[in-house]
Amino acid sequence: MISLKCRSWSVFGAVALVAASLAAAPVKALDYKEIPGLESNLPPTAERLPAEPLVVDLEAKGRATGKNGGTLHTLIGRSKDVRLINVWGYARLVGYNEALDLVPDILESVDVEDGRIFTLHTRKGHKWSDGEPFGAEDFRYFYEDIALNKELTPSGLPPFLLANGKPPKFEVLDETTVRYTWEDPNPLFLPELAKARPPFIYRPAHYLKKFHEKYGDPAFIEAEAAKTKARGWAPLHNKMDDMYNARNPDLPTLQPWMLAPGDSDRRFTLVRNPYYHRVDSTGQQLPYIDKVVMTVADGKLIAAKTQAGESNLQARNLSFSDITVLKQGEAQQHYTTALWPNSKGSEISILPNLTVKDPVWRELLRDTRFRHALSLGVDRTLINRTLFFGLGKEGNDTVLSQSPLYEDEYRTEWANYDPEQANALLDEIGLTKRDGSGTRLLPDGRPLEIILETSGERQVEEDALELVGENWKDLGIKLFVKPSQRDNLRERAISGDLVMSVWTGFENGIPTSEMPPSDYAPTRGDDLSWFAWGDYYETAGKGGEKPDWKPAARLMELYESWLKSTSKEERTEIWEEMLQIHADETIHIGLVSEVPQPVVINGVQNVPLTAIYGWDPGAQFGMHRMDEFFMAD
Repeated sequence: MISLKCRSWSVFGAVALVAASLAAAPVKALDYKEIPGLESNLPPTAERLPAEPLVVDLEAKGRATGKNGGTLHTLIGRSKDVRLINVWGYARLVGYNEALDLVPDILESVDVEDGRIFTLHTRKGHKWSDGEPFGAEDFRYFYEDIALNKELTPSGLPPFLLANGKPPKFEVLDETTVRYTWEDPNPLFLPELAKARPPFIYRPAHYLKKFHEKYGDPAFIEAEAAKTKARGWAPLHNKMDDMYNARNPDLPTLQPWMLAPGDSDRRFTLVRNPYYHRVDSTGQQLPYIDKVVMTVADGKLIAAKTQAGESNLQARNLSFSDITVLKQGEAQQHYTTALWPNSKGSEISILPNLTVKDPVWRELLRDTRFRHALSLGVDRTLINRTLFFGLGKEGNDTVLSQSPLYEDEYRTEWANYDPEQANALLDEIGLTKRDGSGTRLLPDGRPLEIILETSGERQVEEDALELVGENWKDLGIKLFVKPSQRDNLRERAISGDLVMSVWTGFENGIPTSEMPPSDYAPTRGDDLSWFAWGDYYETAGKGGEKPDWKPAARLMELYESWLKSTSKEERTEIWEEMLQIHADETIHIGLVSEVPQPVVINGVQNVPLTAIYGWDPGAQFGMHRMDEFFMAD
């Protein structure tokens, strides 16, 4: 009998992981089908699958039952984007489904006690892509021999493996079961495992041990290090340990597709993993598609190449501005251009740097009235109509309507176009003096000229800022847009020279209360809004500055409270207060959200016409289960 074991996943008192939401098939005996064209030396399907594979009832999900075979072609803008196969494949220990529930996938089940004891059950008989067993030893090898090894991981355990700064007790209970026990709740643990780029807390121990000084033959390690120009066993091991980047074809995987050897840096062939753990309810092993071929092309030409029919499935390197040309090619090439709403909090977000070192600018940018004035002075309707044909939603950089945490006021507060009120606020601050051109003067006599820096990567940002500049000119503010490079932008944030920048909005605009609110508090040193505060948190006070602005300090208090929370209700309250602070303070000046992302579908079935396009959560195509897509005749 084949079934999906559905345990009760009670996390901190709330049901956060719902096995049934993967649309598991009813328990019944399956007649496993053999895949046409598969290598003849492989065992039959029944012997390749786990004893209890994950069985998906596609009819219950409103999808068609597919068929094995075919090659999907797609275009990438750079060779390192081959790693997207491990994003789109989205085989995770636990992962998000389209309802944003966290569900078991590679794992058969997880038991959670008190939010701090996590028992992970792997599937009996599950195998790596080379046919070797996958189980508890692979978790032990990662934790004890990689994560705790200072030569391989000099930075120590990552934050998601620490609770209140303390590591877990790790135990192997049997060949298929491991347990992590923390003294305090660790709500970061499971969401981290579901990311587009997961931490891979397991490794193919049978493959990597030969490169580890503890297990491997010294002569072999020395020879392999010389061959790859590695300076020792640890750099060699790290080079071979390539779970995310997909550049080592010899590394076993659990993903639906794996890199085939022999390709160039311009063309990559990913072939099916014959030991993949998912099947449909008719007994066909997933993925349906045999091969995914990724061809490197100039990013500026990908829209034209897609229009010419050179891609079966394309969203990468396409933007809203490409929709018109893509629509023009539909009739001739017989493809469909679907429009998926982007899951970012805003398509374009203006970011005042609240930790800028210039004391005059620091005081002004931290004045809530100034940020309100800047926001009220932007005609978002004009931007939406001019750049996005009115298809986006005007408002703040915040959670979207698809999030269960959404409230209208989060999007609309201080986001209406009211230049009269904006001017009144600027006068109230005391910025009443002007120069001969009508530009307001800063308290030290300098003209109120904002140098807003961009990464220079998106023309739509510069087009939007041109409109913003015209709006702000009516307020007596001059805006100068300074295109730069991504690395230079971050360096200027680190040095404190950055006054204001533009970026896309919050990465996760569709959070649930169970997802960590790390982007909404100063927790990261790479955040252009408050580098010094984020650096202080990341370095445990050794760098940066302790938040000395009341709203930022409160956001950090709330974030710390979320890390210690023990119920869904508590976490919801924390999220709501954090979102309200952002709405009240206008920390980011969002412009337009839910701008459609074009997704070209050419000869591929089961691709949804309407879906969220995002990175975390979402993994772009991953959350929509690319392993269930299949090629049309």
